[in-house]
Amino acid sequence: MGSSEKSIKVLLLGAEESGKSTIMKQMKILYRGGYTKEEQLEYKAVVYGNILQAALAITSGMEILQIKFDTPTTTDDGKKLQKLGDTVEEGTMPSELVEILKSLWRDSGFQAAIERSAEYQLTDSAAYYLSDLDRISAPDYIPNDLDVLYARVKNTEIVEEQFTLKDYNFRMFVGGGQRSERKKWITCFEDAACIIFCAALNSYDMALVEDEEVNRMHESLHLFNSICNHKFFAGTSLVLFLNKKDLFKEKISKVPLSTCFPNYSGSNTFDDASNYIKQQFEDLNTNKGGKPIYTHMTCAVDTKDIESNFSTVADTIIKNLKECGQL
Repeated sequence: MGSSEKSIKVLLLGAEESGKSTIMKQMKILYRGGYTKEEQLEYKAVVYGNILQAALAITSGMEILQIKFDTPTTTDDGKKLQKLGDTVEEGTMPSELVEILKSLWRDSGFQAAIERSAEYQLTDSAAYYLSDLDRISAPDYIPNDLDVLYARVKNTEIVEEQFTLKDYNFRMFVGGGQRSERKKWITCFEDAACIIFCAALNSYDMALVEDEEVNRMHESLHLFNSICNHKFFAGTSLVLFLNKKDLFKEKISKVPLSTCFPNYSGSNTFDDASNYIKQQFEDLNTNKGGKPIYTHMTCAVDTKDIESNFSTVADTIIKNLKECGQL
């Protein structure tokens, strides 16, 4: 059956900040011709807003963690930033703000707070943007694909992306990951051929945005359990994307996995620790004989990585649908 006759429905599910929206953007980059210059320009205000919010989060993180700035000058810059945070027009980057941000970025207290960002709430993109302010604050700046992939827009609606791959039409749906948004997911459950569940590997020492008492990895496992074993999805292919492997690789050498899993006694190396997390997810499957879980370690901001992983996923979905006579 060709692409015109049947579309393959894929749901991207997972807790907040697990990389779902980033993977959705990759589908546009890979299979829909990417972002036009106009669309990239629309992200400029988002990037500027993300940078300001990140810098404000870091300075308030410094207060929480009682980290001091290096000099009286940067201490003043921190205060100026708080004031500008209230007055700057949203999505703009005036030169005064740029100079303050560059000054803060050079401050070792500010950097120390970034290192300890698991102890408060900070987006993954903070250091990526703040380390590249010369380029990003230039008057003729147009966000590139990577800038767009890192950009964070709060997702409260179900978003759909349609594309063609391997001669089939795919329809991919993603919804917001916050607890309050998940009830909307049910609206697109019908006829799903595949669920891709995203979980952030690096979230093992982080708290939920909406509930500081709950560990993000535990929340992710709990959510995966409810989706994996839901009677509604008994016949649906289930793919697990253990995402943010790049950030996990950095973190695991500094923060032991036992902070999240006290029973873990293996080594804090990427392979051992990521395999242990993979096992925690796969062990939740109550139908191991009848329903395989296809697990991939991913980096959602790496286009080549997602292209190769999603190509494998697409092959699996097509094969499964053909085997049960649905294609």
